[in-house]
Amino acid sequence: MSTTHFGFQSVDEHDKARRVRGVFDSVAPKYDLMNDLMSAGLHRAWKAYTVMVANLREGDRVLDIAGGTGDLALAFVKKVGASGQVVHTDINEAMLRTGRDRLINAGVVLPTAVCDAEQLPFPDNHFDLVSVAFGLRNMTHKDAALAEMCRVLKPRGRLLVLEFSKVAKPLSGVYDWYSFKVLPRLGSLVAGDAASYQYLAESIRMHPGQEELKALMKQTGFGHVDYHNLTGGVVALHVGIKC
Repeated sequence: MSTTHFGFQSVDEHDKARRVRGVFDSVAPKYDLMNDLMSAGLHRAWKAYTVMVANLREGDRVLDIAGGTGDLALAFVKKVGASGQVVHTDINEAMLRTGRDRLINAGVVLPTAVCDAEQLPFPDNHFDLVSVAFGLRNMTHKDAALAEMCRVLKPRGRLLVLEFSKVAKPLSGVYDWYSFKVLPRLGSLVAGDAASYQYLAESIRMHPGQEELKALMKQTGFGHVDYHNLTGGVVALHVGIKC
């Protein structure tokens, strides 16, 4: 039996996807509200910065992986225009339905698909940009997922990975206190689910840091990789170019 981590637990790697699905089934109804509360609204600035770095043009094709409630997809649509395309995907149906409904309420209808990032149902060399925001750390085989993202990108296409990362050392004490003491309590009070937010804090600690993720992206086909630390390294935006 091959094992992987689910937060701080070791689980059968075939069981991780089911457990992650359970987490996001639980948090989907309160996901946007909890994001605002957990980050004091900073997640909106992180995503806005990601959209700026994406530097999309009219007619570009974009794949939004782990697109959840559709924040980035909605922003990308405004950049690519009527001649472009944004495909909104997530492995979790509850999150995808929430995002699809939100997009429809905003007057936007996008191609929407439940799919696994480790086995993307799209052709080679198809997209100008692939994005994954706060989803990579939940994937069982990150190397396989990154290789798939590289495969579906056009040559010179770009991957943007926005993810929690390793915080700067002077902030680590207060960040740990907030993550393991405040966050689960907030999840319990607002979403009625402390365990899912305990998992969130643990999954961040198990995710590769800035340099480790940069190296992994290079190993999976990206010729140039850089990253931008945001809010003291609480979050990092990795940018990979397919050469």
